[in-house]
Amino acid sequence: MHDIRLIRDDPAAFDAGLARRGLAPVAATLIALDEARRGTITQVQAGLARRNEASKAIGAAKAARDEAAAAALMAEVAAIKQALPALEAEEARTGAELDGLLAALPNLPLADVPDGVDEDDNLVVAEHGRPRDLGFSAREHDAIGPALGLDFETGVKLAGARFTLLRGPAARLHRALGQFMLSVLADEHGYEQVVPPLLVRDEAMFGTGQLPKFADDLFRTTDGRWLIPTAEVSLTNIVAGSILAEDALPLRFAALTPCFRSEAGAAGRDTRGFIRQHQFEKVEMVSIVTPDASEAEHERMTSCAEDILTRLGLPFRRMKLCAGDMGFAAARTYDLEVWLPGQNRYREISSCSTCTDFQARRMNARYRPAGEKATRFVHTLNGSGLAVGRTLVAVLENYQQEDGGVAIPDVLRPWLAGLNRLEPAR
Repeated sequence: MHDIRLIRDDPAAFDAGLARRGLAPVAATLIALDEARRGTITQVQAGLARRNEASKAIGAAKAARDEAAAAALMAEVAAIKQALPALEAEEARTGAELDGLLAALPNLPLADVPDGVDEDDNLVVAEHGRPRDLGFSAREHDAIGPALGLDFETGVKLAGARFTLLRGPAARLHRALGQFMLSVLADEHGYEQVVPPLLVRDEAMFGTGQLPKFADDLFRTTDGRWLIPTAEVSLTNIVAGSILAEDALPLRFAALTPCFRSEAGAAGRDTRGFIRQHQFEKVEMVSIVTPDASEAEHERMTSCAEDILTRLGLPFRRMKLCAGDMGFAAARTYDLEVWLPGQNRYREISSCSTCTDFQARRMNARYRPAGEKATRFVHTLNGSGLAVGRTLVAVLENYQQEDGGVAIPDVLRPWLAGLNRLEPAR
């Protein structure tokens, strides 16, 4: 959510930020609505003040037996009372229109975010590891997976397209990956483990920016709750409506949860395999920090996700997303893309974003600096550490064997009772 005061102070800069997102200028419209709203507020306040003043004067006029003056004042009070509801309704209307427009606008990109319109304009920041020579023609995960328990047909039978059933070796590997990721983040990187609700209210979805604009990308229950598309929603909203002490920050949360997405905006993309599902598991990281700490926290969070990929021995690269490819609430985003030899390309496996105070304003999440009475908005950050299903895909493709088996990365063996290889069904 944007602060209308900052827009008033520098409308050209605001419109320039929106232009980098590919959006038309809107500052003049917002300022005009704000001026109209503030003008109406002034009228309401003046009317209330005059009504109170006139009401007192009525008593004085009557005490002086000036019936003509008392009658005139009573008529004036009645007129004010009659006019106030319309003015208050106009104030509510313009306020709601202004809030609606502000709520639909994305966060502005930070200065170091590259210009561009889509993924083709993203920048490679660093590459880690080299794709290994398998010594044979690599297969994609949807060719390797069925013999290991990645059951696409049964998933579709049970729930429809973009659902998969995992059995046996694939299910064990999937569970091991999630537990390994959560353990690394909690035990070694200081994230507090959380088991959050998977169903949330409108206010929570609004707070992190999914509502109102992206309702079609979500699943809603019959009682009006929403299935979370990512644990970012639950974890970030832990501090909604709070005023935190400065020394309580930073807060770092991590959760392994199912996530649910309708994929309305991804029709026709990745319809094969396990890459893009309606239901999937992800380990999510969320940080709540002071504004002066958010830059360093963004680097720290991204490095935590990179650490997991490095331990798994998976080649990957860090991308800085261009302004046109970032998510709604992000001010800067690093994507981590893992190498998939079966596809002969890099694919996103983690996205780490700093949202500055954009979500905090929507949630009204503040902190009080030490020794000060005034409060300030916190900064929020979120990132995947990692998407479990996509990591499963990466392990299957990078550790595949010519006979259809899959070697187990060393770091996962303790989570699989020492197992060093997944054996395909014969």
